[in-house]
Amino acid sequence: MSTSRVTRIIWAFLLLMSVGQAAFAQGARRWVFLGETTVDGQRDRDTIVIGRSEGRFQSIQLRVYGAPVEFQRVVVHYGNGTSEEVEFRDYIPAGGQTRPIDLRGDERVISSVEFLYSKARWRQGARPRVALYAR
Repeated sequence: MSTSRVTRIIWAFLLLMSVGQAAFAQGARRWVFLGETTVDGQRDRDTIVIGRSEGRFQSIQLRVYGAPVEFQRVVVHYGNGTSEEVEFRDYIPAGGQTRPIDLRGDERVISSVEFLYSKARWRQGARPRVALYAR
């Protein structure tokens, strides 16, 4: 086998590898941070408002920091004026997260996400923060 033929085979292999990596990167959608709020314990619901330019998403996830939160349900409000209520009762400890919550239909533009919760046992002075992610 000649050196030029080996070189062409190596270049073809490298080209195929780079095309494969680009296709994989497109398919592996990452979680995007959309906003957060601090749960004050005075109300039993909070809302995270998202700008219309944030994009289209298929699923959301809530991440909890600082103190635990016991979620009752989540209401996703879409850019077209409709909303979707997701019923789930889930105790999320500080540092934890909800399961990925799939949204109905295809990718949707989210205008806000409202979550209803029960106050979990917080230590003195602790206030949970809830961050919203989507993909």
